[in-house]
Amino acid sequence: MKYNLIVIGAGAAGMMAAITAARDGRSVLLLEKLPQVGAKLKATGGGRCNLTNTLSNEDFMAKFGRNGRFMQDALRVFDHKALIEFLESIGVATHAPDGFRIFPTSHSSQTILSAFENEMQRLGVEVLTSQKVQKILHLHNSVTGVETKEEIFYANNVIIATGGLGYPTLGAEGEGHEMAKELGHKVTELHPAMMPLHAKEEWVAACRADTIAKVELKVAIKKHSKFRATGDLIFTKNGIRGPVVLDAAREITPLLDEYGEVPLLLNLTKGMNEEQITKHLKDAATKNPQSTMLELITTLLPAALSNELCDLAQIDAQTTYKKISGAQRAKLIELLAWTPLTVIGHDGFKMAMITRGGVDLKEIDPKTMQSKIINGLYFCGEIMNLDGPCGGYNLQWSFSSGYLAGCSTL
Repeated sequence: MKYNLIVIGAGAAGMMAAITAARDGRSVLLLEKLPQVGAKLKATGGGRCNLTNTLSNEDFMAKFGRNGRFMQDALRVFDHKALIEFLESIGVATHAPDGFRIFPTSHSSQTILSAFENEMQRLGVEVLTSQKVQKILHLHNSVTGVETKEEIFYANNVIIATGGLGYPTLGAEGEGHEMAKELGHKVTELHPAMMPLHAKEEWVAACRADTIAKVELKVAIKKHSKFRATGDLIFTKNGIRGPVVLDAAREITPLLDEYGEVPLLLNLTKGMNEEQITKHLKDAATKNPQSTMLELITTLLPAALSNELCDLAQIDAQTTYKKISGAQRAKLIELLAWTPLTVIGHDGFKMAMITRGGVDLKEIDPKTMQSKIINGLYFCGEIMNLDGPCGGYNLQWSFSSGYLAGCSTL
């Protein structure tokens, strides 16, 4: 049987593409190699499913860095407002409890997944699971169909929506990148992103119990010093995790390959500078002259971390403010303003939520998501060289690109 469209990969982008094309009256086949659809979508945001956010399209694109402008056409036709309307049309209510991140009101990704499955069924999308595509068939620079282990399916339009290499336990193997390469597309270097990081410093292990709020993180390499990320940070037995780390990892993992290790500076004192920290400690010591240095620092930070910073500044944690030398005081204040930490590694793609890198955007038409090399070949979602931070960015991009690709197939 011949279809108008075959979609490879039943994640957020692939299901959106299939629904959009089917709503336009096209016959659609959706192929998924796993036994069920939407495995990664189900795991998104710890199962709570942060769908998108309330940023304007301009601000949204800026968060993706230099490649962000590529999204302009997709967002014009399907931004966060259009997504909310679409979800309402399939029976999913949404809200933004913090005024920024948008969730299903159920706070369950299963709500989204069930609604997508019901809509595909209603539209007559043929969904085949446990079907791994091995090859995209083409003739004279035009797509003709796909080949799986079991059989061949024919269509003049094929969308690759296989995602990146993140969440390998949920089926990510990078086969979409290989298919794109076989058809002449360039795939940029791939790096794991949105993941915990390992540190060289051993003192982090003593600070595991606490979450440090509003940490500012910057890369201490002159060439990359413009990068900043802010958010909550958690120390682990061998490094750091938390929202600020997830955001920063997409910038840091490529630098690890380049430099071997990446020095960071962390402001752990909610943005206070050296002058403000000096005043704070001085005022606290004046108020309670008998307070130990540990007690004074714990007015800013958790006790375990305060203790480690005393060690780093070579200060006796049990002494008083007046008894430490000027050099010790200066060192402590410098550490409180910007604590150095060295990233030396990570756990690879097994811990990565997303992938940095993908099919080169120069070879994809941003107005349609169609390949500039092969007619009838389209891309959507994480397969492309475009990734954003935490906060609904990557899921919105999957929906927007899936919608545009589904609309554009003839």
